[in-house]
Amino acid sequence: MAKPQQEVYFVFMNFDPVYERLRADRCRSKEGSATLDAYLSHKHDKLLAKLLQPDTYRKKSSLAIVDGFAVEITDAQASILRLAKEVRVVEKNQELA
Repeated sequence: MAKPQQEVYFVFMNFDPVYERLRADRCRSKEGSATLDAYLSHKHDKLLAKLLQPDTYRKKSSLAIVDGFAVEITDAQASILRLAKEVRVVEKNQELA
């Protein structure tokens, strides 16, 4: 049986007051930026681990400017993420030809 094709999706999160506070603080110090990056990476990893089976996805990056992340997943996994209360939008990356 063929393994379902994975593609890159962007996942954007719902409003998070902790993220908003850390984002405002990041401009004030280098430590603030590192704290924001660490918070988002952990938050995004935790969401993926809660909803998807281990070793079935690959997170590419967390996006601090928008509280989102890029992840390689299948269409079925994207549908699962769309149903999560923490998630605002899941969009497939549309590469330019």
